[in-house]
Amino acid sequence: MKALLDACVLYPTVLREILIGAARAGLYTPLWSDRILGEWARAVVKLGPGAELVAQAEIAALRAAFPAAAVPAREGLAARLWLPDPADVHVLAAAIAGGADLIVTFNAADFPRGVLAEEGIVREDPDRFLLGLWRAAPATVAGVVEAVRAEAERLSGEPQPLRPLLRRAKLPRLGKALSS
Repeated sequence: MKALLDACVLYPTVLREILIGAARAGLYTPLWSDRILGEWARAVVKLGPGAELVAQAEIAALRAAFPAAAVPAREGLAARLWLPDPADVHVLAAAIAGGADLIVTFNAADFPRGVLAEEGIVREDPDRFLLGLWRAAPATVAGVVEAVRAEAERLSGEPQPLRPLLRRAKLPRLGKALSS
């Protein structure tokens, strides 16, 4: 399964690390475009000085780890597409060009299911997407999430209980599933 990751799901660190961990474990093939990665890098500017440099380093590491994930722009494709927010057409174009099965995004309003269905693509929020991966491979997803939780705890120097951490990452259903 190929999933195009929108910039809004790459920006939050815990969420990104879980998504990328699941990809590293072979549960899906991630896709993105240079423009999506650029949006992520620009979004972190609000975190303060140096944040964009950190994002650029993380982007370089992702490119190295997943060299086939970068979808090149396909000439003329975006011109035939429509979305409620024209600024998001490039995301749909990248999904089509990369042969994605779905787009993982929080941005439901700008990616109407009917419009995506015409292109053979599904939209899923990250919680639903990861919950589906957990149902298919519970031990693998649990291991990825635990590794991310442990790293968050190490970096913060404070306990990071699973459910609150996943709630902050906007993954409440996954948190509930993993806690039961």
